[in-house]
Amino acid sequence: QVQLVESGGGLVQAGGSLRLSCAASGRTFSVYVMGWFRQAPGKEREFVAAISRTGGGTSYADSVKGRFTISRDNAAKTVYLQMNSLKPEDAAVYYCAADTFRSEIGATSMNGQQYNYWGQGTQVTVSS
Repeated sequence: QVQLVESGGGLVQAGGSLRLSCAASGRTFSVYVMGWFRQAPGKEREFVAAISRTGGGTSYADSVKGRFTISRDNAAKTVYLQMNSLKPEDAAVYYCAADTFRSEIGATSMNGQQYNYWGQGTQVTVSS
């Protein structure tokens, strides 16, 4: 079992920054892929970023490349999403997720169905 708890969401002006955190407990954190997804009202959940077990491999959605950075601290059992240059279209509930079947990212890491544990989400609101 893995429990995931996100934090760090809030209200920010366009152009601002936020850092989301996701604390994990349960199974050994350092051996599996972690991802961030988001869902805006009336829209489907979408992939944001993923990171391999060591942090050496990362993947990003085109819409956030160059603005968002995913990282992890295995000792702290935490994955982060640094979000810079935020836009109103980035507003959503952000979820972290764990894919405990895989240790390295690949093309399928963008598929939410690959992830078997999810956090409860944290709201990000961006004012224009």
